[in-house]
Amino acid sequence: MHINILHASASAKLQEEVVMDNGILQVTLLVPDGIVTGIKYNGVDNLLEILNDDETNRGYWDVVWSSGGTKGTTGIFERLICTTYKVILERDDQIELSFSRAWDVSLQDKLIPLKIDKRFIMLKGSSGFYSYAIYEHLEGWPGFNLDETRIAFKLRKDKLPDRGQPLAYPEAVLLVNPVEPEFKGEVDDKYQYSCEDKDLKVHGWICMDPPLGFWIIIPSDEFRSGGPLKQNLTSHVGPTALSVFLSAHYAGEDLVPKFGDGEPWKKVFGPVFIYLNYVNEGEDPLTLWEDAKEQMLIEVESWPYSFPASEDFPSSSQRGNISGRLLVQDRYFKDYKISASGAYVGLAPPGEAGSWQRECKDYQFWTKADEEGYYVISDIRAGDYNLYAFVPGFIGDYKSDIKVTITSGCSIEIDDLVFEPPRNGPTLWEIGIPDRSAREFYIPDPDPKYINKLFVNHPDKFRQYGLWERYTGLYPNGDIVFTVGESDYKKDWFFAQVTRKRDEKTYIGTTWQIKFKLDSVKQKEIYTLRVALASAAQAELQVRVNDSSTNTPLFSSGVIGKDNAIARHGIHGLHWLFNVNLQGNILVEGENTIYLTQANSTSPFQGIMYDYIRLEGPPYHD
Repeated sequence: MHINILHASASAKLQEEVVMDNGILQVTLLVPDGIVTGIKYNGVDNLLEILNDDETNRGYWDVVWSSGGTKGTTGIFERLICTTYKVILERDDQIELSFSRAWDVSLQDKLIPLKIDKRFIMLKGSSGFYSYAIYEHLEGWPGFNLDETRIAFKLRKDKLPDRGQPLAYPEAVLLVNPVEPEFKGEVDDKYQYSCEDKDLKVHGWICMDPPLGFWIIIPSDEFRSGGPLKQNLTSHVGPTALSVFLSAHYAGEDLVPKFGDGEPWKKVFGPVFIYLNYVNEGEDPLTLWEDAKEQMLIEVESWPYSFPASEDFPSSSQRGNISGRLLVQDRYFKDYKISASGAYVGLAPPGEAGSWQRECKDYQFWTKADEEGYYVISDIRAGDYNLYAFVPGFIGDYKSDIKVTITSGCSIEIDDLVFEPPRNGPTLWEIGIPDRSAREFYIPDPDPKYINKLFVNHPDKFRQYGLWERYTGLYPNGDIVFTVGESDYKKDWFFAQVTRKRDEKTYIGTTWQIKFKLDSVKQKEIYTLRVALASAAQAELQVRVNDSSTNTPLFSSGVIGKDNAIARHGIHGLHWLFNVNLQGNILVEGENTIYLTQANSTSPFQGIMYDYIRLEGPPYHD
């Protein structure tokens, strides 16, 4: 294990570089910038894009930010170029390097007002390296918005697929001349490779000549925002490999942390592991993926890592644990408490029930309960939290009234907790499954000219490009009419209520109908319509009952949502739950109709995805 310091000519000036070398791979970084310019492995001199003369555009940490008070999610893109280099640790078994920079008022509006410390670690015998960063905002510094931060690696285009013709937006391309000719005519789009954070542990690229893999392994979710269902990008065509720590994708501005003037804040992002592997000529390159998944399990088991040198990254012994059991009580479902089987249980900063999905400044720790509702959350950073949960199969969010204080080395056992989902009366009918996703509804096949073969006969067929365009063609003569007791939501309920295309430039809103029969109606009682949305993109949901012509809807959501899940091939964005009271006298014995209108219609990407709809009768009176 050693570090080499050398000088190389770059842009007609001397630029110092440092090389971390453990005999398996060599990683070259600019000094003091902290930019990765070269990764040498298995006979390939550099896996990063060598045709790009700009060495700062190869392997880097970056941010997108804006000044405090700025609206929207379009900010300033900045690669984090540092000014100070330091060897933190150099031993036979480990190297850790620091690239840092300070901030002062002379840099206002020029650089993001953060103190930055980027770290790179190499271990003996490892075919990879680690990176993490510490961001700090000090008292007295100006406020700002942090739209996005990530680490990115731009890989060699001569080793991996090429771009093609842009489609409805620049990120989606039709491959016209790819390196691998078998992919010609397919759509490639960075959003097709998005993933929920709970599942986003390893991703990367495989090079066929020579056969080797480049992988990013993210062993923990604790430093990512928005909870376990938050979706993030993994790769760009180009090719680029990413680890995204903060972003507004599939959420909108709600997931942009906004810091006030002088608001103190410090956070550690990572470490993540950049892992390289290879097979010999003649062996199946796809075994590289199997090996990467095995390495991911090793990294997850090793979390929290014991080797980072920064005191801002606490070891396992400095963290705490919590355990308990969650039950569900819904008297209209069962007369007794049942286990919250498969519940997602988490600790997040104090807030309201469900606030975790919009929380984006601090740390979150989540687990999945077993069939009996028991959960264990381990290695939690010290601090004050609320305990939150949501249970697939039941609407609503749970929050414990007890504040949880985690201290170094603590092990807290909590008494049984009971979640009472929103409920006023018995279920008269329901559409869908309350799982915070539109996955169970009808997802069409893509237009053959926009196909991606990866998602043919795949559980995530919603990742195909252009599905929003299929609605007008599939329902040319009118919008969806769903008849309770006859229609099947798996076949008859389109996965997204999108706009209807009128011509090449104009769109109109859509109104879906739910028809249902009531044998009797209690006119003086209150019925409850529960509408859970899996996604909203600049949409307005209006609800009318038995009268579609009235100008004033019984309920309007107002304009909600900026998650863009429809355009970005997501099956959900942020979750919404609306509860609409229906006075019995607006219902009739016999056939009734609920009209659901999505009224905004200036683009093909406006719309909503339903998670679950339920009509409850009046409550039982004891």
